[in-house]
Amino acid sequence: MYKILIVEDDEKLRNELKIFLERNGFNAVIMDNFKNIVQDILNLKADLILLDINLPYVDGEFICKEIRKVSNIPIIMVTSRDSELDELISLNYGADQYVTKPYNIQILLAKINALLRRSKETDTNQNKIDCNEFILNISKSLLEKDDVKIELTKNEMKILHYLVMKRGCIVSREEIMDYLWDSQSFIDDNTLTVNIKRLRNKLEEIDLKDIIETKRGQGYLLK
Repeated sequence: MYKILIVEDDEKLRNELKIFLERNGFNAVIMDNFKNIVQDILNLKADLILLDINLPYVDGEFICKEIRKVSNIPIIMVTSRDSELDELISLNYGADQYVTKPYNIQILLAKINALLRRSKETDTNQNKIDCNEFILNISKSLLEKDDVKIELTKNEMKILHYLVMKRGCIVSREEIMDYLWDSQSFIDDNTLTVNIKRLRNKLEEIDLKDIIETKRGQGYLLK
C-alpha cells in the first residue's frame, strides 16, 4: 500500500483528502506539526507528498527545494496560489506537478497514480547507477567496473550512493551521518572514518584511488 503524505495546514481540507485517499486504497498520513518539517517529512519515508505552499514557519517551495537535495520522492504542489511565477518556482525546485485549488479530486487522483507508476518504473531502472568510471549496483550492493565486482557493506553502499547523488559538491561528515541516521544506519564519527577508509580501499581495487577527495575542515568530494 502506497503511503501518501499530506502537508497542508487547513485542517478541514487535509482531513477530507485523507478520507478520500484512504477510500481509494492509500495509506494517507497527515502532517500537523510544521516546526521541523523537512526532517519530519524525510523520516516518514512516504511514497508521494501532497505539499501546500502556504505553511507556518517555512513555505512549501523551500520545503520542496530542501527535499530535492536528498530525495526523488514525487511531490505534487497543491495550493491556492495560481500565479505562473509560483508554478515556475515550484517546478524549478523539483516539484513534479502543480495543482491549484479548487481542484477536481478525480484529476488529482489520476495525477497521483501516474506519478506513482512513473516512480516505480524509475526505481526499477535505477537498480544500477552508471557513474561513468564505475557502476553502483544498488539491488545487489556491488561496486562494478568491467568484469570486476566488489561487495559493499550496507553503510559503504549508503555512503557511496549519497556521494554519487551529491557528486561535484562537498559533503560534510555531519551531513553523511545525518543521512545514515535517517536510514536507520546508526553511525558515529569514528565509524564513518573507518567506512570511508574501507570504501576508498575498495575503489582503489578498481583503479579509482583518488576519486573521493578529502576537503580539510569541510568534508568529502566525489570527483
